[in-house]
Amino acid sequence: MNHWHIKQAVATLHRGGVLAYPTEAVWGLGCDPYQADAVERLLQLKQRPLEKGLILVAASMDQLRPLLRPLSRAQRAELELSWPGPTTWLVPDPNNCIPHWIKGEYSSVAVRVSAHPQVAALCRAFGGPVVSSSANLAGAEAARTATQVRRVFGYQLDYLLSGQLGGQERPSTIRDLSSGAILR
Repeated sequence: MNHWHIKQAVATLHRGGVLAYPTEAVWGLGCDPYQADAVERLLQLKQRPLEKGLILVAASMDQLRPLLRPLSRAQRAELELSWPGPTTWLVPDPNNCIPHWIKGEYSSVAVRVSAHPQVAALCRAFGGPVVSSSANLAGAEAARTATQVRRVFGYQLDYLLSGQLGGQERPSTIRDLSSGAILR
């Protein structure tokens, strides 16, 4: 893993840019979740409505501490069993730690602690979670190569963090922490 590329990706995030990066199963688009303009631009690129919400990916549970603080000990233990790994959890956000433009029409937020070394390095270097949405137009197949990302988005992206997918066949499982239901 090239640390110079990670630094360039982090600089892109801090500038409010949108980048593409490899994840566990598909290429993702990311931005700083706390910059509304960056999130709006990512959604426009994907042609995805705000109401659907977005996933946040982190390097550790510690990066999600404000969101996880209100959870019960049992709920935190359940998260610890699946993280780091390819499980995204819908976590309640009663204190509104996460901006509405990430949650969409929901009161919970979708979060994952990634086991992908490059994603984890990106989040560690950035100092917090990053938006993680599949690199595709809404409803289309997600990109599995950098070439496919470039074919769909051309040079509309501010940075493409080269690397390899993590070997998973399918995007992360999505589970609801409150009900335990598997949504994807």
